[in-house]
Amino acid sequence: MLPPGETMLLTLRLNGSIPARAGRELHQQRVQAQEAARAAATAEEAQAAHRRAEKRFFADFDALLDAAQVGGSYLEKERIAEAVAAELLLLEEQGLRVPCFVLSFNHLHVVLQQPVGHRFSLYKTVELLHQRTALQARRILRGQLPKEADFWHPGTHELPILDAAELSRLQAYLLGHAARLQLPPRYHEWPYQYAAVPGH
Repeated sequence: MLPPGETMLLTLRLNGSIPARAGRELHQQRVQAQEAARAAATAEEAQAAHRRAEKRFFADFDALLDAAQVGGSYLEKERIAEAVAAELLLLEEQGLRVPCFVLSFNHLHVVLQQPVGHRFSLYKTVELLHQRTALQARRILRGQLPKEADFWHPGTHELPILDAAELSRLQAYLLGHAARLQLPPRYHEWPYQYAAVPGH
């Protein structure tokens, strides 16, 4: 069972990491799928259809990011990846649990578990994570990123995790990223991915 509180898969992506037209089309498909879900005969069917639509959107969204057709790939720079990974692990000292995260070229997937009564909302947690990591990345890049350009795309994609079995499947999917995409050997030993040992 998952611990009490909220467990969420969050995806943060670099600014400009998805082609604008493809992003609009994907968003439109999501809206249509959500509208179709609301038309289901019963509340249970509507909830299940909505969940399927959200998981389909995540898969398509992730595939667009993995294709890396546009935008920078700053997260493959080890100093930036190390800074982001350190900030994620620091969240545990602030009372959150981080069961899993994976950094790719242009995006980050992180699972966060927020205990009941935690002082920060997930929204505030992500906002602070955006700010701290962007500041460090700009220092490392030393002018390679235009001053007017954001490091991260504003906001995040969120997918609630409903049970421990789903979390286990999700961890396997995220940690299988390098093999699934047939990335070069260095990414199969990529240190900027993490999965907590169950029960710890």
